[in-house]
Amino acid sequence: MDHNFTAHPWHGISPGQRAPREVVAFIEIVPSDTVKYELDKESGIITIDRPQQFSNVVPANYGFIPKTFCGDSIAELARGQGASGILVGDADPLDILVLSEHHIPRGSILVNARPIGGFCLVDNGEADDKIVAVLKGDKIYEQYEEFDELPDGVKDRMAHYFLTYKNLPGEPQKCEIANTYGKLDAHKVIETAFADYRAKFGLDV
Repeated sequence: MDHNFTAHPWHGISPGQRAPREVVAFIEIVPSDTVKYELDKESGIITIDRPQQFSNVVPANYGFIPKTFCGDSIAELARGQGASGILVGDADPLDILVLSEHHIPRGSILVNARPIGGFCLVDNGEADDKIVAVLKGDKIYEQYEEFDELPDGVKDRMAHYFLTYKNLPGEPQKCEIANTYGKLDAHKVIETAFADYRAKFGLDV
């Protein structure tokens, strides 16, 4: 009997033949979600990580690029971008935020996205880059080729989310943005995360 199995979203899905210029992204959470969903790395099943903190709602479709890993090379790259106090990568797949005019009602889906930049985020001494991309074919966001071309309000909303999404009121800030970067540096970060993945798991991308 022929059995069909769902591919593991991290290890069993290709990031796309045109990566890093275009990537396949696995979306875990969308702006309408009131809880933060996250991939269970062992099983590949989406689980509830935590309720969203207060009014801090993810500003775009949020997930990761398959077959990436944030390890020693990502940490070294972050230090080269001016991040201080970086010890290691965060040992997770590389995060991606995909901008679109469309309301996507749920996560646990694959989308084709075009990276245009990113944030070099430092989270408690860990390198935790956030790639920013546009949904391929989106009639509003496809015009943007570079992170700096985005409206200031869009950039500010993303930055505010990443600076505060792990904080409760009155707590000291846990995350800092060491740098923002454009398309070519985003490609370099993605390629580096592919290399960290190969080094960690010994698997081809």
